Amino acid sequence: MDGARVGAIEEAGLLVLLGIHVDDTADKAALMARKLHELRILRDEESCATTGAPLLVVSQFTLYGETRKGRRPSWTAAARPEHAEPLVDAVVRELRRKGARVEAGRFGATMSVRSANDGPFTVLVEL
Repeated sequence: MDGARVGAIEEAGLLVLLGIHVDDTADKAALMARKLHELRILRDEESCATTGAPLLVVSQFTLYGETRKGRRPSWTAAARPEHAEPLVDAVVRELRRKGARVEAGRFGATMSVRSANDGPFTVLVEL
């Protein structure tokens, strides 16, 4: 971000692009943290909880871009920044409370995110 590294993980782990929906709550943020920490999607059906693998959490409102109508995405399902930022922070806090190693981007900033996938594996996690 502006030439400075804000958050990074150097070993195998999870890149979490975290979108917050207009209806999301603090309770849902806690459930999402638990799901991310315990999801058995690493090698040999392991999780970050069982392996200690790190997570890089990047807020991503564009995940809720609606493209069914017209030629421009609508962002009405994405939470406004004043609602979303505390929930992104809550997910990160809860992951850390669970003992996860977590790095995070900066909310609302323009970031360059690089990822090296270990195989073509991407999962959409919804609650």
